[in-house]
Amino acid sequence: MNRVRIDRIKFVTELEKRDMTQKRLAELSGVSKATISYIKCGKSCSNEIGQKIAQALGVDVTEILED
Repeated sequence: MNRVRIDRIKFVTELEKRDMTQKRLAELSGVSKATISYIKCGKSCSNEIGQKIAQALGVDVTEILED
């Protein structure tokens, strides 16, 4: 399984742009609140989870990945 790391600053910026809580992102993406929290703290996630989060935020996953 491919692992990706979402950039914490880009992630938080996208949440703030949408006035979205981690709880709401979890609901929209189908990803657990715990996993969202881990990602926000810099943990890597599966490519599939990265895709779900990006889709819920309305961005391409490449826009929120670490460079």
